Amino acid sequence: MTVTAAVAEVSTRNRLQRSLGVWFGVAVGVGSMIGAGILRAPADVAARLPSPTLFLGAWVIGGLYALLGANAMAELATLRPRSGGQYTFVREALGPYAGFLVGWNDWLSSAGSVAAVALVEGEALGALVPMFEGHAVAVATIGVAIVTVVLVRGIRASDGTQRGTSLLKAIALLVLIAACLAWRLTHEAPTAGASLPAMPRGLALLGAIAVALQGIIFAYDGWTSMVYYSGEVRDPGREIPRALFGGLLSTMAIYLLINASFLAVLPISSIAGSPLAASSAASVVFGSYGGTVVELVIAVALPSAIVANLLNASRVIFAMGEDRLAPAWCARVNRGGTPGTALMASSIVAALFLLTGTFKRLIAICTFLFVASYALSFASVFVMRRREPDTPRPYRAWGHPWTTAAVFIGSLAFLAATLVADARGAAIAAGALVVSYSMFRVITRRRD
Repeated sequence: MTVTAAVAEVSTRNRLQRSLGVWFGVAVGVGSMIGAGILRAPADVAARLPSPTLFLGAWVIGGLYALLGANAMAELATLRPRSGGQYTFVREALGPYAGFLVGWNDWLSSAGSVAAVALVEGEALGALVPMFEGHAVAVATIGVAIVTVVLVRGIRASDGTQRGTSLLKAIALLVLIAACLAWRLTHEAPTAGASLPAMPRGLALLGAIAVALQGIIFAYDGWTSMVYYSGEVRDPGREIPRALFGGLLSTMAIYLLINASFLAVLPISSIAGSPLAASSAASVVFGSYGGTVVELVIAVALPSAIVANLLNASRVIFAMGEDRLAPAWCARVNRGGTPGTALMASSIVAALFLLTGTFKRLIAICTFLFVASYALSFASVFVMRRREPDTPRPYRAWGHPWTTAAVFIGSLAFLAATLVADARGAAIAAGALVVSYSMFRVITRRRD
């Protein structure tokens, strides 16, 4: 049997249901993006840019980068909608190896993100429930298993779970924001605390903004989530762009409100000096109960990120299974319309990362490659426009080629800054590229 015939047989036997809409897309975007990053990144941003205007402005710039990226990604995702994320259109535009590289990196980093978020969740529950204290890995592993059991039931369960957990996340964060802003109405403006370095100027300021944007872009990571489900959306040409932009704008609003609420109760010097600005702000508002409040917010907010990353991972390995770049059993769809085996495989990998503790270095490496995947996706827009200029496009990237070129160059600049900041991680990533090509050759030789 030829590869084409095998792919056709798998595709005929397994059908994903076109039942998802805009609100799922917004929920999965918010679920993927808003995690521990927004609680930890403000400290580094404030240390680099010790000015409230620049501090908030940097978060706007990071959001605009993601919006430009969504503008380009929406065209690709609606051109030939297929579940699987960036893998699907990078493979078509730039060839099987580029797709293989993007797909495996995306799958492993998503599974690693599940482990990382679940561990933070386990630590938060340990701080709230004495019997869980000191057992964060076990609690996290059980949590991943419970989520898997719920999601494997089918697409309706996945849709409802993602929407429900993302709504709880938004409510928890908005309550914290409201508490900080209400406190500010009855108290004096926060006074300056510890002194900060002088505000950088000229080229030094540009360098500071570039470094600060690294943490911000990481915090926005996940804005591509809706493209993982392109083949399961009822009206992809209409609903994918709406979901991408809706999720991003919702997240931008929450991020700006969170940082504004921190500034309402803390001087920027205190934000810069706190590894967890949310905890410092909550301590001002709630006193001795501040730490408990933040742990509660984390415990309520993070399950949606576990759900989103696990669902994302399953769609990537599902699509690769269809194309025989991963085991064919990954492309099986259960009666509920969910790629159940791909979901369970992703869950098992996340659990292994938790038990071995290897996900921290994995995420550091994959984050670099993740932005490289963005760059390849943006390049794919140019390739597909040139290759198929007359193909109908339900959504055309606004301002192309200028907007696409801007976000492509921004991705390259980000990669260059990361190379300078983490030479060891870059070297490991380069080694991973060499190994990945050998794996690709072995897999494609066997499938032929």
